[in-house]
Parts: sequence; structure tokens; C-alpha cells
Amino acid sequence: MRKRLVLLGVASVLAVPGATLPGAEAKSAPIADCAGPVEIADAPIARVERANDVLVLHDGRAVHLEGIRIPHAGQDRAPGFVADQAFDAVTAMVKGRDVTVTAVVPKEDRYDRVRGQAFGDDWIQRALLQAGMARVDIAPDRTECAADLYAAEGEARAAGRGLWAVPAYAVRTPDTLGADTGTFQIVQGTVVSADVKDGRAYLDFGADYKTDFTVTVSPQDMANFRNQSVDPRLYAGKTIRVRGIVQQLNGPEIEIANPEQVEVLP
Repeated sequence: MRKRLVLLGVASVLAVPGATLPGAEAKSAPIADCAGPVEIADAPIARVERANDVLVLHDGRAVHLEGIRIPHAGQDRAPGFVADQAFDAVTAMVKGRDVTVTAVVPKEDRYDRVRGQAFGDDWIQRALLQAGMARVDIAPDRTECAADLYAAEGEARAAGRGLWAVPAYAVRTPDTLGADTGTFQIVQGTVVSADVKDGRAYLDFGADYKTDFTVTVSPQDMANFRNQSVDPRLYAGKTIRVRGIVQQLNGPEIEIANPEQVEVLP
């Protein structure tokens, strides 16, 4: 039954608002104001590389879909069919089609791939998030369109679409991270205490920092918070949602690098 739920969600992966099935008549999606200037205009996509979700253009250039994380079974410790259907969804949206890519600085990663927002019949990242075929993953140095991407993910999560119908992708609570070390997780809870020591911020979600879940900000990344006039200590008492790779250091820990990686909830 669990698998059938996901299959039903994926069968309508491009039937979410604004998305278009291959072959259907559609106008190119307008470029979102938050996405930055056009870096590549109307470029045909030759293929999608499954190992890293990169879009490869006919001229050999590669595009990384900035701001999202597409499912991968092994990395996520999740059922393989979820990753299969997410890959099929990406391929259906872009292969053989012209895509426009926008980018802001830094425009390329260390592999010389363009880091961009992609627009075809729809805004690719937003459509995948709305269909539950990806999760938001805001990079430390690229935070464009964070609010739009979070909203699209939230819509799919509320509706139980795609990966959100699978327990492996459920939002975690601070006390349910024991088996998640090494995986990318979304964690929601109330910050019990927050402090800055030796330049590093600590948001603790329990009374014992040696065992409870902690969100940290490194001294060098604290500059991103200062630049936006955000004091991490003010998260104390607030319910927040954070995401990242779960590590183990005096209990489970996720390190964040900028305020856009924190969703403050009502």
C-alpha cells in the first residue's frame, strides 16, 4: 500500500499547478524575479545524469539544479522506487526540451557546472517540489528564491505527494534522529536554549547538550547572520524547522550556514 500511494503521486507528477506534460501545448514559464539574470537561454537538454541530477546540454555544458535535493535511495536510506520516479520526472520535464537557466554569483561549482534555476514549460525546481519529487536544500552561498522553494515544498508535504507519502522522508523531531546519522533530514522542534560561545552558535533542543539535538553555526558562517541582522540567540523558545546532514557530536547535530536555512514556524 505504501508503494501504491507514491505511485499515485508520481502518476500526477506534472499535473500539479503550473506543470505540463511532455508534448502538451505550453508557453515557456516566466523567469522568477528572485532567480537572477539569464545565464543560458533556450538551450536544448541532451540528458539527465542520474548519479548527480545534472542536466547536460547538447553543447556539453552541465547545469546543477540549485536549491533542491532529489531523492537517492542509498544516500537517503529510502526505497529505491522513490528515486526512480523522481529521476523519471526530471527527465520527462527537460529531456529534448529547451531550457533557460538563470544564475547568481557564485555561478559555477568546483566541477565547472552552472548552478542555476531552470525554466522550461515551468520553473523546474518549483514543479518538482510541488510534486513531492524533491526537498529544498539551500546552499550556504546561494540563497536565491528560498521563500518560493519552501512554499512549494510545503504544499506537497501538506498534500502527502510523492516522497512525502514515504516514512523515510518524514520530518523528524529532535528525539527521533538516532538512526539518521549521515543522512539529509528535515527536523522540526522548539529551541530550548540558544547561545554563542567562542564565536560559534548553539541551538539546543533539550536540557542536556551532551545528548540532545543541536543546531550549530560556525564562527565563519556567523558573518552571514550578522549581515542580515539575525542573532541566533533569538531563536530560543521558538519552533523552527532546519535541514541538513545529521552528524554526531554530543548527540545528533546539524550545522547551518545562513538564516535562510531556518524556517521559523508559528
